[in-house]
Amino acid sequence: MRTYAGIPEENATLENSKVMLVTVPYDGTSTWGKGADKGPELFLDASENMELYDIETGTEPFLDGVFLAGEISENSSPEAMTEAVYQKTKELLNNEGKVFTLFGGEHSVSIGSIRAVGEKFENLTVLQLDAHTDLRPEFHGSTSNHACAVFEANQKHNLVQVGIRSMDAEEAQYLPEGRVFFAHEIANNDNWVNDVLEKVSGNVYITIDLDAFDPSIAPSTGTPEPGGLQWYPTLELLRKVFEKCNVVAFDIVELMDSPMAKPTAFLAAKLYYKMLAYNHIYNNN
Repeated sequence: MRTYAGIPEENATLENSKVMLVTVPYDGTSTWGKGADKGPELFLDASENMELYDIETGTEPFLDGVFLAGEISENSSPEAMTEAVYQKTKELLNNEGKVFTLFGGEHSVSIGSIRAVGEKFENLTVLQLDAHTDLRPEFHGSTSNHACAVFEANQKHNLVQVGIRSMDAEEAQYLPEGRVFFAHEIANNDNWVNDVLEKVSGNVYITIDLDAFDPSIAPSTGTPEPGGLQWYPTLELLRKVFEKCNVVAFDIVELMDSPMAKPTAFLAAKLYYKMLAYNHIYNNN
């Protein structure tokens, strides 16, 4: 039996776990760097090489349990993949009191999971950390394209975007007013974390495209945009979101296989585990 991060099997059953992890190795619509379908395996491999004591919080978050809830391998079409993720997420959300997590895959994998979480939880904020707005209504003939990852979420929920530094002109009309924190503005605003927190409330779904980070620390993504987020300020934001709000689900996407994959894979593994730590200290009921 494979377990997340090689943790003991008693911490890896559905019954004993407070966290459920689904992997979606899908890369069907990406338009430049290919290899995000290898991201989940790279992430799981890196996770097995982490120390499981979190220095910042003084905890061992794996003791809360992480259940590997399966791989969604549907790739016949973007729409079929979205539906498969939606159905699997909906099924797992029937397990009350557990946090749903997902690792992609390209960012389109988030469409189905956000849809299911939004049906389960009222007053949902979707906090998106990303280099790109991903607000196209459709792209290349599909509404399930990676460039459309949060269009539906923006129509239905309170979308807050952080780290944005690339978009198409047509997306400007869809920007959530007063809830977009562009990277160039963050760079000149020492109070940006608190400004973001003012827009985030209630139940929260966090979706993190790894290209939100600066490519100096996360080079292996599909489109590594310069001028991205740094490690410790991002952790400060995430910790405060977990402290303030009820984080019901989160995902990490766009880890790409490449000759430089290992540093980004390890960053992704640590990022996921840091969020488990914050969930442990603020949501450990």
